Amino acid sequence: MKNLINIKKLADFLRSGSVAVIAMLMLAVGSVSAQSDGSQQNKTGRAGTFAITNARIVTVSGEVIEKGSVLIRDGKIAAVGTSIQIPRGAETIKGDGMTVFPGMIDAATNLGLAEISGGANATMDVQEVGSINANARAIKGVNPHSSHVNVTRINGITTVISFPTGGLISGQAALINLNGSTQDEMAVVPEAGLIVNFPRVATGRRFGFGGPGAGGGTDFNAALRRRDEQLDELKKLFEAAKNYQKARAAYESDKSLPYLATDAQYEALVPYVTGQKPIFFTAEREIDIKGVAKFVADMKLKGIIIGGQEAWKAADDLKKNNIAVIFTNIYSLPTSQDYPYDYYFAAPGKMQSAGIKFAVSTGEGGGEVRDLPYQAGIAGAFGLTPEQALRSVTLNPAEILGVADKLGSIEVGKIANVVVADGDILDPRTKIQHMFIGGRLIPLTSRHTELFDSFKNRTASPK
Repeated sequence: MKNLINIKKLADFLRSGSVAVIAMLMLAVGSVSAQSDGSQQNKTGRAGTFAITNARIVTVSGEVIEKGSVLIRDGKIAAVGTSIQIPRGAETIKGDGMTVFPGMIDAATNLGLAEISGGANATMDVQEVGSINANARAIKGVNPHSSHVNVTRINGITTVISFPTGGLISGQAALINLNGSTQDEMAVVPEAGLIVNFPRVATGRRFGFGGPGAGGGTDFNAALRRRDEQLDELKKLFEAAKNYQKARAAYESDKSLPYLATDAQYEALVPYVTGQKPIFFTAEREIDIKGVAKFVADMKLKGIIIGGQEAWKAADDLKKNNIAVIFTNIYSLPTSQDYPYDYYFAAPGKMQSAGIKFAVSTGEGGGEVRDLPYQAGIAGAFGLTPEQALRSVTLNPAEILGVADKLGSIEVGKIANVVVADGDILDPRTKIQHMFIGGRLIPLTSRHTELFDSFKNRTASPK
């Protein structure tokens, strides 16, 4: 009875013609509609035993199998070859005329942490306050139901690094598969690396890029001193974390020693400053990349470069210190008037020739991560072979991230992140026909496909 009275009051109020109320209700209905529109984001596919037969198989790690089969069982690749035994009850996917690839990996994104960058702050969770946030974990902020997840994965990308930004130490990146209803279901490596925005020599020159020899801006020597002061602070912090770890270990073995309270920042830094896990250093210019190499050598760290515009110029330093590069600049404009238009298109090819381990990445927040195959394709047109271009977004990032035993190629025992396509996966004309993430057959739907299906048959109204 009480509900009926409330409904009657609402009806009387609406009849009063209140424009504001009607607008509010329309917004509420729109909100509900938007939420239901996102329901496809939770379609995690179905598990089972699957056999992809008579397909061309690009293993990446070995020879191409021109006509073979892939067996997927219990979330793993169970068999690969020309004459595998298909168990009874397996669901068969005819691969005639199709090509099987490993799922692609984008090793530097904010996917899941960023949704709508302009005007919807509640959808952005990429940065914490303060300069030192080593204990911030990206995995805790990832939104499994982000619209970017499906938009990205149906283009052949199955795995990404999602990392925080801002400050000197942004936090810890997460390696996630693009499937799952929770962060834990998505996680491959929850704490995959520490993000450090390496202090750069900032002179305000060269299109805001900085560097010696250009006019205007800060004096180069002054900029160098300022960079070194910041590095000294970073070194002190890392040394303090090492000492903290030693003191904690000493107390655990001898309880008579003074008790040392847990420090969240130091606790988070320990596996990175002791070389157990990698540190991702953001750096672009040759001078800064060489600075990273020296810092890694001095502190005995595992280092990876994110960015790497001029990484090929610092090849000797990078190779000497076993530092790989996650290159995020295929779509970047040249940063100097003297650079040719294809300066960054050709950079991966130069790194390949110089013997640098590298991966191609979009470096995007979410919406453009789907362009990863096209960015690798551009690198393939400007210096890389087709095989090298494919490897730059599959096995190379898996090796750099330390998960080559799980991802990056079509091999028995690896996680079944597998893509079946009707052509070259780096070609924009290619269409993904089937996709598996963690052995689950994924529905190839997204907000984009649903909008296309909604509008494709509409015609113009008659005049």
